[in-house]
Amino acid sequence: MHSATLILMLILALLMIIVGGATGVRAFLSIIFNFAILFLNIALIAWGFPALVITSISGLIILATTIFMGSDDDQITQNAFYSSVLVLMVLIGLILLLQPHLLVHGFANENNEDLEGMSLLIGIKFSDVMLATMMVSSLGAVAEAAIAVSAGLQELIETTPDLDYSKLFVHGYEIGKEIIGTALNTLFFGFFGSFLGLFIWYVKLKYSFSEFINNKIFAAELSMILIGFIGVISTVPLTAWVMQLRQRKQKEL
Repeated sequence: MHSATLILMLILALLMIIVGGATGVRAFLSIIFNFAILFLNIALIAWGFPALVITSISGLIILATTIFMGSDDDQITQNAFYSSVLVLMVLIGLILLLQPHLLVHGFANENNEDLEGMSLLIGIKFSDVMLATMMVSSLGAVAEAAIAVSAGLQELIETTPDLDYSKLFVHGYEIGKEIIGTALNTLFFGFFGSFLGLFIWYVKLKYSFSEFINNKIFAAELSMILIGFIGVISTVPLTAWVMQLRQRKQKEL
């Protein structure tokens, strides 16, 4: 491992311990565990296991690890996990529906020089790889949004004993609107920040606007960021609905 990367990891671990205490330690351990799950996911797909099944199972494990190791409140984590699973199911359906029409799997012309002399006959469909990538790329944002909405609603429930649970969905929607902008901007600037060098390359190559928009690399990354957007926005009403349903059932008991 590069020494600079190791130093950054140590700084991150130290700051998480200082700021987050025990929760910070668990969050850092969840990062390591999720990395191992992703590595295993890649290995299993490379060994010929179905990408959709393996990535769906990995996604559930990653969501559970991220959410349950990120908070001590059982109510918050359970509600966030249930809603995140629902969002994951929605995203899987959306990806399966749109993937045949996106045509962004595989390598682009810009990859030709790097791939020269290498064999692409690896026995794996590039469409399956793109499907797995789209699913995994949205998990962090979905878990973050679910935790935020669940925590806000749980605090409202605890501080308002006479709260009308029939209006819980409306309150959740109001809380969610406050975090949507931040979450979407996080995804948006993360996307453009990571591909700034590529965008500069496009400009130096004098790509026209139509070539830029229709470039396979750009279209693939933009598709993933849009899937993430849809996941975050869908998390708000689904988390509110899950909490309303669970609170209603607890009240009946």
